[in-house]
This record gives sequence, structure tokens and C-alpha cells, in this order.
Amino acid sequence: MAFRILRMNGYNVSADELYHVAEASGFHPSLEGYLNDTRSLLELHKASKVSISEDEVILDSIGSWSGCLLKEQLRSGGLQGTPLFREVEHALEFPFYTTLDRLDHRRNIENFDVTEDQMLKASYLSCYTSNDILALGIRDFNACQVTYQEELRHLDRWDEHRKIEFYSEHVEIVFSAIYTSVNELGAKASLLQDRDVTKHLVEIVQWPLQWLDLLRSMMTEVEWRINKYVPTTEKHIRNGALTFALGPIVLPALYFVGPKIPESAVKEPEYNELFRLMSTCGRLLNDVQTYEREYSEGKVNSVSLPVLQSGGSMSIAEARREIQKPIDTCRRDLLRLVLRKEGAVPGPCKELFWKMCKVCYFFYSRGDAFSSPEEKAREVDAVVNLPLQLKGSNSASLPVLWEKSNQHA
Repeated sequence: MAFRILRMNGYNVSADELYHVAEASGFHPSLEGYLNDTRSLLELHKASKVSISEDEVILDSIGSWSGCLLKEQLRSGGLQGTPLFREVEHALEFPFYTTLDRLDHRRNIENFDVTEDQMLKASYLSCYTSNDILALGIRDFNACQVTYQEELRHLDRWDEHRKIEFYSEHVEIVFSAIYTSVNELGAKASLLQDRDVTKHLVEIVQWPLQWLDLLRSMMTEVEWRINKYVPTTEKHIRNGALTFALGPIVLPALYFVGPKIPESAVKEPEYNELFRLMSTCGRLLNDVQTYEREYSEGKVNSVSLPVLQSGGSMSIAEARREIQKPIDTCRRDLLRLVLRKEGAVPGPCKELFWKMCKVCYFFYSRGDAFSSPEEKAREVDAVVNLPLQLKGSNSASLPVLWEKSNQHA
């Protein structure tokens, strides 16, 4: 746990610190009972997922053997019906980078087991009770839900206004929506940044992702399809990272995160690399889940391309396995950049790139959620609308740490 927490908070801790547990067989016989400690195994497995380099073979090894032992413990039935069973099952199926933070917070609150929580027994937390910590978690989750609901209502009003005003002309819809939105965001962001950033939002300078370039990249894909041109995989990925269109979503949002972003920062290579890794990872995750639909529409992507270029010697299954390597590399490299304390881009802004990468995993790690949105609707609703479901002792005797009227604060 210490390794995972330190690394995820930007401390430079080496995976070599875990070399003594790189293999299950490396345990001393006197520590054999440790292998049957499900909580410890689970923490080791979680630690193995915060890899920031493909060279961290120690973490890969730990992830492999700990995962196998945890699956054996689930099959044994000894944990059946316990909160720990659900936690282990979830951790094995959904690594931390494939879920939304707020969904994890909700799950932790609803499955919180006061009697099992070992961390809270530490002496440095003795001034707090488990119920105090739980109550704070509930307060934070409820306050965030109020914020999300207000933002969603604002978006609904914006969308309704645009439909009424521009529905008749498709081109006018695109131009007016972009023009109005960018200028509105620019005015608000300029107030927060104490300088005029509207020009950057319009141009998205230093990026091959100006709005015009985005549309040109989309047109390139149309021309490939019309002309039956088969690009190289590298060319497809380079162009596809642009048409995945995360730039207009993420880049303006950076100005609203909190820190002041100097103009020089957006010209730094670090800024470009954060965007490239996030967009490439998202594009490849999308390709893995959409290759069948896109191929039926006359499109190619990074799954179908290697199959076509191999003359049929490579199967779809093999191509999907191969593409997993660059996906893992992009994710690890992005996490390493985000966790590095040095750099021109402020930490909270770097975290936004990582959170968007997690959103991509959330939508594409188990299917194409954009084409089948009902599969994710329940989880999104759990974050935005559904009240927490507290069970048993968790719903009773919680301390009142705030007045209800202050939940909007």
C-alpha cells in the first residue's frame, strides 16, 4: 500500500523496493501464511498496476502471480458474501486506470466495513473513528453530485438553445456552436487566468489540432475511404489521434482547473507529449472495440490494418493482442509524465490528461460504450443522480459533521 500511495502522489519510489516479492516462490517458509492473507495479496496486486515503464518487470511479475492466487481464493468460496470478496472481484476485473474515480468512491463508501478496516487502526489516525471517515466520504460524494447535477442542467439549457436557433442549417450549427463556445470559454478562462487566453483556445497553438486541422484530419479519413487507400498503421494512428478529438475537450478545460498556466507552458514539449499519449491511447482503445463496425463501413483502423497488410496471415485476435502493447506503453508513459513533479505543466493540469485517459478506458475497455450507451448509463447515473445506498451499520450512528443546508457549499 505504501508503494502505491507514494508513487501515485508523485514520490520517486522504485519498483526495486518490491524485488523480495517479485515471485511467490520467493517467500520464506515462515511467511507462508502471508500468501493466504487476502488483504495483503490484494494490496500487492493493486501496487503492480501503477507501473510507469515497460521495464518494470518486477511489477508485471507481482501482478501475474498475485492475480492467480486471488482468483484461487475467490474460487475457494471462503470470501463469498463479504465486502472483501466484492473488492477483490472488482480489482481483478477493473484495474484502477479503467474506472472513474467517483465510481470507485461510491463503491468504497457503500462497501465500507468498519470492523474490517485495518488502516484506521493505525495510531496516527486514532483521533478519528471509522464512522467519522465514512461520514466525510459521504459528504464529499453528495456535494459533488449536487455540482454535477447543476452542470448537467446548464448543458441541457445550452443544447436546447442551440437546437432551436440553428437546427435548420447543418453548417451553421457547426460553425456557430464552435465560434460561440470557444469565445464564451475564452472570456471565462481569461478572467481566471488574468490574461487573454481566447486566442489560444481559438488556435490551440503549438498543436497540430486547431479546429481547422481537426476537420482536415477527418476529411483525410473520408478521402482514404472514398479512394480505397490503405494507409500505414503509423499514418493511421498519427491522423487518428487527431480525429479522436480530445483536444477541443481537454485543452480548454486546463484553464479552469485552478493553476495559472503561463503562455510559455503551452509551448513546452511536455505539453505536446501529454496530449499525444492521451490521444493515442484513446484512439487505440477505440480501434480495438470498433474495428468490426468500421470495417463494415469501409473504414480501416489499427486492428484491421495489420490484418490487411499481412495478406491474411495475421488473425484479428493476433492483431488485437499486438495493439495492446502500444496501449500499455502509452498509458505507462503518460502516468510517468503526470506523476513527475518537475515540468512546466502544473500538476493539477497534468492530472486532467490522466483522468481523460481513464475515461477512455472506462468507455472502451469492455466494449464500445458510445455505440451502446445503455451499457454505461447505469454507472454514469450512479455518479450524477442516484443516492448512496448504505447498508447495515454504515447507515446508522454516523456523526453529523455538517448542516444539510451547507451541502451546496
